[in-house]
Amino acid sequence: QVQLSESGGGLVQAGDSLRLSCAASGRTSNMNAIGWFRQAPGKGRVFVADINSRRGLTRYAEAVKGRFTIFRETGNDSVYLQMNNLKPEDTAIYYCAASPSIIVTLNTADSWGQGTQVTVSS
Repeated sequence: QVQLSESGGGLVQAGDSLRLSCAASGRTSNMNAIGWFRQAPGKGRVFVADINSRRGLTRYAEAVKGRFTIFRETGNDSVYLQMNNLKPEDTAIYYCAASPSIIVTLNTADSWGQGTQVTVSS
């Protein structure tokens, strides 16, 4: 089992930037892909971005392409989500998720963090 812990959320204004961090521990050798989802008030949890641990390949939701970047630092099991040009519609709880599969989806994720709140004011 992999344990995930997010940090870096907060309250910002439209156009600002934030960087979210996700620290992974435990059986990280089982973690083929790690990514981010978000859940806005009254809505379901949706995919934001993921990165394949071995190949480094990344995927992004259309809503965040060109504004968000997911990356890992060499030598540790942390994953980051750099969010630029934030919009009020980016307001949500952001969750880190890991999967033994090559991509992270709601179906393949087997580990979740507790979430971190991101609020973007207009």
